Amino acid sequence: MTTPISERSAVDAATFAREVVNTFQPVVLRGQVDHWPAVAKGRDGDRAMAGYLAGFGSGGRPLEVLIAPPEANGRFFYADDTLTGFNFHRQQVPIGTLVAELLRFSEDAAERPHTLYANAATAPEHLPGWEGANPLGLGIGAPARLWIGNATRIATHYDTSINIACVVAGRRRFTLFPPEQLANLYVGPLDNTMAGPPSSMVDPDAPDLERYPRFAEAMAHAQVAELGPGDAIFIPPIWWHHVRAFDRLNVLVNYWWEHRSGAAFVALVHAIEAVRDLPLAEKAAWRSWYDHLVFAPDAARAGDHLPASARGILGAQSAERTGKIRQFLIRMLQR
Repeated sequence: MTTPISERSAVDAATFAREVVNTFQPVVLRGQVDHWPAVAKGRDGDRAMAGYLAGFGSGGRPLEVLIAPPEANGRFFYADDTLTGFNFHRQQVPIGTLVAELLRFSEDAAERPHTLYANAATAPEHLPGWEGANPLGLGIGAPARLWIGNATRIATHYDTSINIACVVAGRRRFTLFPPEQLANLYVGPLDNTMAGPPSSMVDPDAPDLERYPRFAEAMAHAQVAELGPGDAIFIPPIWWHHVRAFDRLNVLVNYWWEHRSGAAFVALVHAIEAVRDLPLAEKAAWRSWYDHLVFAPDAARAGDHLPASARGILGAQSAERTGKIRQFLIRMLQR
């Protein structure tokens, strides 16, 4: 059983900052980018969309394209149970070549095509002029990234940045899981991933509940929405999401900003090495440190009993404190 993702109509920049970003909850914004010329082209059909995309290719760098064979059924994942390789390869492809091939697949209904997916292509580098023609207008200040492909299924993963994704062409289903469902998602390798963050081992479209029984509990907490051209979705950092594109030519644009959780993942990995395998009593002792200095609601005030000049790395967040922490860690790790 799943629940729908919360929805509202398009918002302006002030409302987005005040009522969407600060909630730490996913929100679908219906019609948020209806005004984009790219969305209008997409509604005119695959050929119009392909021509529009190709028009931005002059002077742009080739895109990184993930290519999976027909038997992958659109799902980019590990090649087998050894988890040492993947079921796709990467190739640098000019935008004109990519959309021509996607258009050929789109117009040949008899062909069982390979799955092609341009992966987070930054507009300024790969499709110069896109952002000026299709402005988001929400005051984010992050580059537009384009995801262009046919029918794809992207494994459940999370991002460390705040994210808004806008559908330009095709239909997409977003299935989101709250961060606290981590244990029920059966996360794959942390250090051998498909595209940065680790992914869930479970296919939400065909879950193997004998192998992954706790996933049933994750699905009970899942939130789902289907988006069409012009719609957008806000995804908070650390929320897990599975994305399925249904049509033969799909285009999505997303924006990542405030990359504030990447260092937290690094700290987690270091804690696995430094803390996880300690005796239980010793781990419990260190838990009190973590709770007091990191997780408690008033953790930022843990050093208030010290003079401000002596608080050092316990001081208030600032660029100066970040520098002190980095230098301290370098000294500690070199011992």
